[in-house]
Amino acid sequence: MQVNQISSTAQATIEKIITATSRIILGKQQQIRLSLACILAGGHLLIEDLPGMGKTTLAHTLAQVLGLAFKRTQFTSDLLPADILGVSVFDRNTSSFQFHPGPIFTNVLLADEINRATPKTQSALLEAMEEGQVSLEGNTHSLPAPFFVIATQNPKHHIGTFALPESQLDRFLMRIQLGYPDAKSERALLKNQGGRILAGSIHACVDAATLLQLQNQISLVHISEALLDYLQAIIAYTRLHYSNVSYAGGLSPRAGLALRQCAQAWALMQGRDFVIPEDIQAVLPSVVEHRLQIVGEQPYTNGISIGDQILNGVQIP
Repeated sequence: MQVNQISSTAQATIEKIITATSRIILGKQQQIRLSLACILAGGHLLIEDLPGMGKTTLAHTLAQVLGLAFKRTQFTSDLLPADILGVSVFDRNTSSFQFHPGPIFTNVLLADEINRATPKTQSALLEAMEEGQVSLEGNTHSLPAPFFVIATQNPKHHIGTFALPESQLDRFLMRIQLGYPDAKSERALLKNQGGRILAGSIHACVDAATLLQLQNQISLVHISEALLDYLQAIIAYTRLHYSNVSYAGGLSPRAGLALRQCAQAWALMQGRDFVIPEDIQAVLPSVVEHRLQIVGEQPYTNGISIGDQILNGVQIP
């Protein structure tokens, strides 16, 4: 099968997913597309915003539309790693320990308000997010495929939050913010009593096998040498401008791979079998800004976001 035929089929399926999700998450087309690009690229998603903005509803809706098993864990300060991963319990009938899997053994794990848990509990997700497996008591347990973590995070200044360390943030392929709805969308929400009630009526557009096929097509999307030069220029720019006392450091090689994968996913969603500069620009803020943490409270410098600084500072080939 030719690559352009694959892209055409994939785009029709992707548009069906976006349309179904948009019936619940009103007025947030860009955020829905970014979330889906993250999933197609095989990555984990961090949604950061104020409470009540629809973060949990978006995660639940995506799982339903994609036909995936879904579990939600509310992160709190007293949550333990075993509450997520599972625990072995002694069975007197068999005189042996039996492993009882935790909620992480699912396709989509919603880590709700992840930064309310302690760093020890947050770190319990690291191996699962990177390797797709859990190691406990000398045994390794594989997670279902596909496996995604969708985490929600309250703003850092909220009481009772623990900042995610850089190693944890880097495990998230993308970070998005939903923001307040526009007046038309908010009126529709008020009339319909909220999207979470309607989410129960959503039917799956695809299943896990179809999603895995879509993910496999990402690697077939061509990216030219010129655009690889563009990616390297972006990475070099961040290492030159953000590796100082004010920032946590420039982009790592893993971040560069993340940017390429997301750009390929974005191109596929547009029905193309090749990447153009606009694909990289569309996903860049969501891929890089949480990896370029400013030391201190201000998320912006001179009123310009980090993503815009990079796009303005690196010449397009």
